[in-house]
This record gives sequence, C-alpha cells and structure tokens, in this order.
Amino acid sequence: MGFRVAVVGATGNVGREVLNILAERDFPASEIIAIASRKSIGQTAMYGDKELKVVALDTFDPKGVDIALFAAGSGVAKEYAPKFGKAGCVVIDNSSHYRMDPDVPLVVPEVNPDALKDFAKKNIIANPNCSTAQMLVALKPLHDAATIKRVVVSTYQSVSGSGNAAMDELFTQTRAIFVNDPIVKEVYTKQIAFNVIPHIDVFMDDGYTKEEWKMVAETHKMLDPNIKLTATAVRVPVFVGHSEAINIEFEKPLSEKDARKILREAPGCLVIDKREDGGYITPIECVGDFATYISRIREDKTVDHGLNIWVVSDNLRKGAALNAVQIAESLLNQGLLKVS
Repeated sequence: MGFRVAVVGATGNVGREVLNILAERDFPASEIIAIASRKSIGQTAMYGDKELKVVALDTFDPKGVDIALFAAGSGVAKEYAPKFGKAGCVVIDNSSHYRMDPDVPLVVPEVNPDALKDFAKKNIIANPNCSTAQMLVALKPLHDAATIKRVVVSTYQSVSGSGNAAMDELFTQTRAIFVNDPIVKEVYTKQIAFNVIPHIDVFMDDGYTKEEWKMVAETHKMLDPNIKLTATAVRVPVFVGHSEAINIEFEKPLSEKDARKILREAPGCLVIDKREDGGYITPIECVGDFATYISRIREDKTVDHGLNIWVVSDNLRKGAALNAVQIAESLLNQGLLKVS
C-alpha cells in the first residue's frame, strides 16, 4: 500500500523537480497525479521513467488523495488548497500565501519538525521562502550551540527563483549582448545579463523588499522570534542555485573550529571549506544536489562572538521541491499521516 500523491503545478520548474525528487527518493506512492492549469492539457510530466498525463486542476476531484504538493503560486494555493484540505488531503504548499497564517505550520524538517503536529487545523503546511530555507538549515545547529543574537545576510539569488520566463530572459539577454541585438526587459526592471539587481519582490514602506521581510518573518516563526535579522536580497545572473553571505553574532562563544564540527554533523549540511583556491562551493556545483553547502567559515573579529559563513544550495531543490517532499516524509516518519 502507498499514498495517492498529487503534484499541482506539475509542468513548472518546481513541479517538475517535485516529481523528480519523489522518484529519486522512492516515496511510498501508489499513484502520482500530475495536475496543472487547463492550458497544460495534452502535455505530459515525467515521474522517473514514467510519463504522466497532465490533468486539469479546475475539474479535479481531490477526494481520496492523501498528499498534494502545490507548486503553482499564491493565487492557485488561495483558491484550491482549502478545497483539497477539506477533502481530507494534506496540502504542502510552496507559495507564500499561508506562511504567516498562525494555523498553518511553516516547516523546514531539519529546523522545526515538531511544528508538523499542528497541521490538521487546516490540513495545510507551508514551505518557506527558498532563501530562508537554506539559511535556517545552516543556522539551526549553530543556534542550538551558542544562541544567535543577530544575523546580517546578503543573498545572491538565481533567476530560476522567478520562474521559466526569467531563465529565458537571462539566456536571451546574454545572447543579445554577444550578437549586438537590443536588450529586452520583461521579467526584471533592469538588465539581468552581466548585472546584479538589488530588488526581489515588491518594495515596502520601510525601504526593504518583501523578499527581505520574508527572511525576517519566517526566521522568527520557525527558529526564534528573538533573533535580530537584516537582509539584502539580490538577483544575480545565475540560472540555478542561491548563495548567501551570512554574518552571525552569538550570545555565547563559538569558535570557527567548533562551528565547523557542528555543521559537519548537522542534518542537511555539507561543509566544503578549504582555505585554498577553489576550496569552497559555488552555485554551479550545487545544482541537482540535496545538500546545503557551507564554506568560508571564519571568525568575525569586529564583535565578541561572531562568525561569517557562505551558504549555497539548489533553490529548486532544498529551497522548494526537496523541502516539500521532506515535509511529506517527516509526516510519515512521525506517524502523522496514514494511508486513506
């Protein structure tokens, strides 16, 4: 016996990764259902070596589905996630819509798996923002060891975080520069090819962007509301893989040697930190991998108890699809979900 699993948004970047990861990790599914909007009817989605026919979301009956992994945006989640939940299906949503809902757990399994026990209030579990997810995988074991007071993080986020159209824009702009064609800007406000843009999501009244606010709010919900955190989120001309430069101030002493040992033993973390040319991880090396890579571990001598680290992860995996599948696995491991 296995679970009936639906993937909503199966034809998008994250949806395809969800299907790949379900197959790679041999999730105990008796049936996988690929769901997308009506415009995707006639398309197929790959699940391992199986070709799944895409079905339309607006006419799909969720009754009898055990788990639905949503990778289709906030509008779709707002309309359809409650319908799936009321039908008895556990929804794991990758959009931002439910993240701050007090009745919806926001979960990174390596960080706060105990929060899953409250999922039945709405039958919805939220997946955090991609940049927050990889950051907290690295921060959680360090926080347990020495209690984090303050974090300053600068992100270097790939265009895949904005979807297929953004990846196409990076490609076409790069090509245009080499062949002397006009630069067309449709997804981003400024040229992304050979450039960096310090602007992700909308601007808020205080001058921060919503992406930066998400990192603060989600850290407070999942890790510790007492952590002071400030973020600068930057889009960079990389197809896949988010990077973060993180400065951490602790309440207690924590040497770089101890931090390195803690991170080497922490779930989901992989330390690659040699003080030599190439002794660190870059985004291109993390693509297709499950780990959150940590490099450049060093003490910050400007504060009493400070460290700097460099964190890199495949945003389509740990930042989205992998975390969603790990949430489903954690539900099973904790005995919170049974086959219907």
